Amino acid sequence: MRNVLPLFVGFVPFIFAGCGNRQVGSDVAERAATVTVPADSVPADPDTAELVILAGNSFIPPTEQLIAEFTEKTGVSAIYTTGGSEDLLPHVKAQQRGDVFITHDPYLDYTKEAESCSDHVHVGFVAPVLAVQKGNPKNIKSIDDLTGDGLKVALSDPQYSTCGEMVRDFLKEKEIYDAVMKNVGNRLTKGHSNLGNLLKTQTVDAVLMWNGVANTFKEHLDIVKTPYEYSSEIKVHVIGLSYSKQPEVVRRFMEFVRERGEAAFSEHGYVK
Repeated sequence: MRNVLPLFVGFVPFIFAGCGNRQVGSDVAERAATVTVPADSVPADPDTAELVILAGNSFIPPTEQLIAEFTEKTGVSAIYTTGGSEDLLPHVKAQQRGDVFITHDPYLDYTKEAESCSDHVHVGFVAPVLAVQKGNPKNIKSIDDLTGDGLKVALSDPQYSTCGEMVRDFLKEKEIYDAVMKNVGNRLTKGHSNLGNLLKTQTVDAVLMWNGVANTFKEHLDIVKTPYEYSSEIKVHVIGLSYSKQPEVVRRFMEFVRERGEAAFSEHGYVK
């Protein structure tokens, strides 16, 4: 992984982990995947500049995987800028530098409204999952079990997180909100990485967190498979940007995403 010069100026540097209309990750940064390209593998157009991908910062691992695979297959290099989707969107609306936008609902609609979308592929879902300490020592089998006496639970704060909002509303619909919150106490966090770390350090027994973030902690926690019962869903999209100065490369990337995108996002846990 190598650092490159910033593409954009004026990004908001304080970004909390969340999704939807919330801020979704760490500080805005730009990275490029480092891959070994076969000597006989060259871009369709050797003069083509690097593909520039605007990636919501909830989606860094699958973005890096797609870049690596695409570059290995085609020889076309790519870099990505990461930030909250709400921070990347103004650049998409203004049709500033960028070729591909990887984001989640409702930002596909916003991109279409700005007439900046030339193509899009649905590649996965952002969804809450039930995660427990490695080995599941408390034998937690369902979300209803989070009401158990003496259980230590942590959740994302709905004030800062769409996941927190979804979980709060869901628990109220199941009429177990008050019972679960007794086990949460003051353990409402602003970031899903904080939830992962609480499980990693065995500070809590269970959390409800974003699927993709839970997958990054998979060596330190277990995900309990539960039915998807939330009233709404959040899709993840790869969007080809209509104002790209290299539309043929974008077309090739989008074709590749149709082949590999869903599998790559699934491998990193973006399923419901």
